[in-house]
Amino acid sequence: MQELRETDPRTIGPYEVLGRLGSGGMGEVYLAEARGGPRLAVKVVRTEHAGDRTFRARFRHEVRAAQTVGGAGTYTARVVDADTEAARPWMATEFVAGPNLRDAVLDGGPLPAGAVRLLAAALAEALAAIHAKGLVHRDLKPSNILLAPDGPRVIDFGIVRALEGTALTRTGVVVGSVGYLSPEQIRNGAQVVPASDVFSLGAVLAYASGGKEPFGEGQDSVVLLRILTGDVDLSAVPKEQLPLVEACLRDEPGARPTPAELVAASGHTTQSLRAGLRPGWYTPGAAKEPE
Repeated sequence: MQELRETDPRTIGPYEVLGRLGSGGMGEVYLAEARGGPRLAVKVVRTEHAGDRTFRARFRHEVRAAQTVGGAGTYTARVVDADTEAARPWMATEFVAGPNLRDAVLDGGPLPAGAVRLLAAALAEALAAIHAKGLVHRDLKPSNILLAPDGPRVIDFGIVRALEGTALTRTGVVVGSVGYLSPEQIRNGAQVVPASDVFSLGAVLAYASGGKEPFGEGQDSVVLLRILTGDVDLSAVPKEQLPLVEACLRDEPGARPTPAELVAASGHTTQSLRAGLRPGWYTPGAAKEPE
């Protein structure tokens, strides 16, 4: 957590702001709490988005949908509260005590094989819960996956859609994280389907198991071209993880596995997944092997 700046709010709705958690393309994220209540992560929308009527309408819809997703066993961060009509709209989710996947890999290196299988199964179940509510995440990436002691939590699901078709994106700005976009998002973002999230999951698992960006780094246009042409580098991915990753990264959406098939391919059941997700599950030697 970072200290508050002079320009940061001290309250957001009914919540007292305790510190800064970070920032992104949509806005600033703060740690906040109501007196006697749990701590929350509150995302406040940037001023330039707040003034766009298209964004507000979509943000309102996506927040309502997101509020129906979270809960026990979904591996998503539950949306607790929101004010879509504020001068700067905000959304509050449960605070997850743990690093995001990107930071965990940067600090500790690739996850061990058992942890990757647990991660794959849990994220597949998260996607199943999101898709069951008619949402598509659109921006599944390592920094949108928080590693809690009892398993990962997916955050920001469905919210990227609120930015699509706004004045900002009509100027040619790509919505989403370039290295984790599916080919169909690049060709035509309006045609995003649930299988698009599966492609992003494949890239996430490649990063988690190999410790490097599967489509490399560099200018956005170069990375986007690599995705469109299938120019992917999986040399750092362990052999046992390759079949699952390669299946997710198929160019044709209909050829990719479903979330349910991904859970089965990970070697886990819902029961063994919950048993394996215990404190330290993503550190070497801590992940329980499926029975």
